[in-house]
Amino acid sequence: MADKEAPSSQSKAAGPAPGTAAKAPQGNPVFRMMGKFPAPVTHREAYRSKVSRICGSSYLLYEKRRIQKKWCDLVSHIALEPLPERAMPRKVTIFLSAPPGDGLRSARDHFHEYVKPVLVAAAMDWDVVEGRREGDVRAGLASRLRRLRKKNGEPTETPLEEDSQLAIEELRKASGITESGSVKGDIIIGRSTWKEYVRGLHEGWLGPLDPPASQAESTSDITGSEVPLPSEESSQHTPGHGSLGDVAVTAALSPAEDDSGSSSTSPGDTAVSADGASPTAESTPAAPETPPEAEEPKPKNPKQPPPFIATIAYSSATVSPNIPTELGPSTIIPFPHILGFLNTPIRVYRFLTRRQLADDIGRQTAAAVLALYRPFHDPAQSLVVSDDAQPTGFAGEEASSFDGSGSKWEQQGVLRNEEAEWPKDVRKRVRDGSESVWLDEIVIDPRIGQRMRRFEVAAGEEARAQRIKEGKEGALGQIAADEGASSA
Repeated sequence: MADKEAPSSQSKAAGPAPGTAAKAPQGNPVFRMMGKFPAPVTHREAYRSKVSRICGSSYLLYEKRRIQKKWCDLVSHIALEPLPERAMPRKVTIFLSAPPGDGLRSARDHFHEYVKPVLVAAAMDWDVVEGRREGDVRAGLASRLRRLRKKNGEPTETPLEEDSQLAIEELRKASGITESGSVKGDIIIGRSTWKEYVRGLHEGWLGPLDPPASQAESTSDITGSEVPLPSEESSQHTPGHGSLGDVAVTAALSPAEDDSGSSSTSPGDTAVSADGASPTAESTPAAPETPPEAEEPKPKNPKQPPPFIATIAYSSATVSPNIPTELGPSTIIPFPHILGFLNTPIRVYRFLTRRQLADDIGRQTAAAVLALYRPFHDPAQSLVVSDDAQPTGFAGEEASSFDGSGSKWEQQGVLRNEEAEWPKDVRKRVRDGSESVWLDEIVIDPRIGQRMRRFEVAAGEEARAQRIKEGKEGALGQIAADEGASSA
């Protein structure tokens, strides 16, 4: 018996028979209690999509702010630098205009969202030149440069007008108040504004101080003064004199008088005509009626004056003797702006990649704050300035190695890709042969182009910004504050 039971026990110890199946693993008991997952339901899918959109947008906003904080921390130490008693903070000039086919609000929002945080972090002051229509920025910049030339004593038929700005400058000069920093600089937003900026720069330094004879005859048309304004006598209204409304009001408020000279206040006498006569009142000479006051015509919006010099006249123009050896540096902020329902996918993609745009704009704004600049690349890669040089315009037949778009000068190819996104009606000329700053190619005179400078971040500052983003290094002001606290 023992011999027969031994094989059976050995077989049990060896395991199950070859024909029997092994038991499946039981798994996590929590999932067994939940049961099988149900099929997707409409409201559940909507909930999941909303949650994913909220999480995704929150992440994109976090990354955008993180990138902006990197550039803000890079320049924040400038805000902690003390200023002398009679010194003003450094000021830059912001040039922005309404993008083609849209209003000025979008350009302002673009400035407030991307450029302003870096300027505020460095405690910078700025002045704004805005343009609502094509040519406003060009006219504003050229007018500023002509005013500067008149202030420096260049001969002109129209002397410098006394205004509040000139009075403030004279008061500051008498008080010994100066601006800190020798470099001011300009920040230009968008390709359309950049084209007007370059045109206004040439007009201000190469053009005449007085308008040409053809423009002097039509000055009234430019300023909108052709609308005859009402005289002072007719525009000012004196109560009780010469107005149809005064006659009616006076008659309605003055009670009628009877034969005895007493005033009558009976209910039947309250109805008074416009000339003051009452059925029971004695006849009195009516006040002379005057024709109704003519409506004051609304003054037309003043138009910007046409350019004082054409692009083809750059070669024969004489440069101003007060032009500096180096013009104030500038930086060009990209402004991608596309309209249209069919371009919705492009707009959605740009919304999802705003962090890249914030990084690019933050880099260029930080360069303007740090006052790091270089010359613009010219065709000969030379910095020699010659007042007898001839202007060159973009022709398209010669390729350039700077931007790959056929430009000879670097200024001509900056943000050229934005022109393809302008509306079609903007890219179409109203009249053949008419001049348009937005549609015409940028023409660079070497006497101006070689003096222009562009802000650019140095490699060392770029590396420091990356270390700040990674948390390996803090702002310079924070490091100094920590060292001072530890020493105390």
